[in-house]
Amino acid sequence: MSKLPRSTILLPVFVPAAIIMLLLVIGTAINPEAAGALFSDVLSFTTETFGWFYMLAVALFLMFIIVLAFSSYGSIKLGPDHAEAEYGFLEWFAMLFSAGYGIALLFYGVAEPVMHFSSPPMSDPQTIAAAKEAMQIAYFHWGFHIWAIYGVVGLSLAYFAFRHGLPLSIRSTLYPIIGDRIHGPIGHTVDVFAILGTMFGIATSLGLSVSQINAGLNYLLPDIIPVNTTVQVIAIALVTAAALVSVLAGMDKGVKRLSILNMLLATALMLFVFVVGPTIFILNAFMENTGSYLGNIVERTFSLQAYENSNWIGSWTLFIFAWTIAWAPFVGLFIAKISRGRTIREFVLGVMLVPTFFTFFWFSVFGDTALHMIMVDGYTSLISEVQNNQAIALFKLLENLPFTEFVSSLTILLIITFFVTSSDSGSLVIDSLAAGGRSDTPWWQRSFWVVTEGAVAAVLLLAGGLEALQTAAIVSALPFAIIILISMFGMWRALRIEGHRNQSLGNDNRLPPHLLKPSAWRERIDYMTDKPTREKVLSYIKEVVMPSMMEVSSKFAETGWTTEVNYDAVNNRAVLELQRGDDVEFWYEVRLSEHDAPDYYTEDSADTLPQEHHHRAEVYLRRGGQTYDLYGYKSESVINDIIDQFEKYLHFLNVSPDSLPWRMQEHDDDITLEQGSVLDK
Repeated sequence: MSKLPRSTILLPVFVPAAIIMLLLVIGTAINPEAAGALFSDVLSFTTETFGWFYMLAVALFLMFIIVLAFSSYGSIKLGPDHAEAEYGFLEWFAMLFSAGYGIALLFYGVAEPVMHFSSPPMSDPQTIAAAKEAMQIAYFHWGFHIWAIYGVVGLSLAYFAFRHGLPLSIRSTLYPIIGDRIHGPIGHTVDVFAILGTMFGIATSLGLSVSQINAGLNYLLPDIIPVNTTVQVIAIALVTAAALVSVLAGMDKGVKRLSILNMLLATALMLFVFVVGPTIFILNAFMENTGSYLGNIVERTFSLQAYENSNWIGSWTLFIFAWTIAWAPFVGLFIAKISRGRTIREFVLGVMLVPTFFTFFWFSVFGDTALHMIMVDGYTSLISEVQNNQAIALFKLLENLPFTEFVSSLTILLIITFFVTSSDSGSLVIDSLAAGGRSDTPWWQRSFWVVTEGAVAAVLLLAGGLEALQTAAIVSALPFAIIILISMFGMWRALRIEGHRNQSLGNDNRLPPHLLKPSAWRERIDYMTDKPTREKVLSYIKEVVMPSMMEVSSKFAETGWTTEVNYDAVNNRAVLELQRGDDVEFWYEVRLSEHDAPDYYTEDSADTLPQEHHHRAEVYLRRGGQTYDLYGYKSESVINDIIDQFEKYLHFLNVSPDSLPWRMQEHDDDITLEQGSVLDK
């Protein structure tokens, strides 16, 4: 009998998180009524006491990420300088959108505008003003602020993991502040909060999904399937089983394919409603809604209805923002995983603009179609139907459009695939957090978290339905909001140091002319026109570069530096390392690189075959490839280039703020280049 794969669990994180969730499941299952009452009291206390903090935190997240995108730091890559994006744009968008809040759009796309239209916080109910306010609120709840939360978490994770080789874990975002203590109790505590927030955020989403699945099945099969918690718990069990299959298939085979399927189905559903619904009205409303949202974004960002005696803000805005914060470790870590190689500016613009405007159009298609049915077509009963059960809203809308049963069936399938995607993506993220940032975890660990997610969602539904889920999301978001704020500060400090480094280590990608002998240019032309083969470049690295490095190493050893020179036959590179004290080491590498042959390579004579590739001896520093070729330079010029780069390295150490308790680690990319994994130094 074969043994289970070896565990990668980080016990100081796994044990506390598992115990807390186990106690919650057992306690709620024993007395769901008492648990429901407790959840209600905790929800009221949290929203009344900390509502201002949630709103302020979200405002700071939005301002921070916008400033970052348009600052000089926007060109910094999430990875070494030579890194390329791992996924194409459409794949990237499909995965981050499916993980983000596809479930929420399906649940609230019709329900929220109708609810605000019938009971607006400021306008008279069921008026044109109420309709405008309803759409403005929906845009505000699901627009830039939501994606700013996801973006700040995802950006900081990707930056520290792929740029500086730290574990892909929430604790790594605090490294600029607490240094190596992220590997101790403080770091463990941060990841425990991240796991709990993620778990309760996903449980909330699963609760919304199964209630909508139940409503849809009851709509199609009213005599067979009732609306009750029993059906919903069974749905959780069945879809959790499907998520288990997906998560065992892995990121590329399972999650990516399901995400693309989600996007295709969601886009098809949206276009169907757009075409058969009031198309011109939708387009007009979309333009007007977008303008109203942008014109009132500042006021709404800081509005807490302080002068109105109402719990509306807690039931809607605070819940949605807190739910998003609770879910941010999951979505942030997930989009970080798929964003390696993009610049900070690409990341921010991609994460902020594309999903946001897709969402705006989604709400205009579904929300304004519903309002048009009520205000123009006289379908006023939709209001009471949505008030009685928000989960039925989308199906009641489809009831008044062609091909009702077919489209409703596809909608249920879409909800299920979103459910599965959220569950399997969340499981991968939680599993990684519980393993200290590792992604090569055994199948049984991933399976444990899939099953646990389903169990938590089920017991919270039994304890108090959506209100219990809402409470869990809002309460778990409170400590994590503080962690995100701290990580923002840490990332800003790290970027300031990176700015000092870029200023100090900048190069013009060529050797200075004064370092070359008067006749060297002739030899250089001979080398360049020689069309070097792979064997010639390797021979150059071994016979010219390596001895040059050894000579430099010998001289530095005499002055008290710790030196090391190695030849890596696997990656075809020569590496020189210099270090003194606790400062980050100086790293100079010359690596064989292979590129598609330029056009002039194909103009060989008929007697010889054209070369398919162009080979170079490229220089790499800790921050990545420097794009210039050493091939053909004599030993003296190679040595001068090493010293030139070393001088820039010393300048960086001198100008880097002395007050900082740490120096940011640079990224050795040999593992990520070959295997695509994170190197935890």
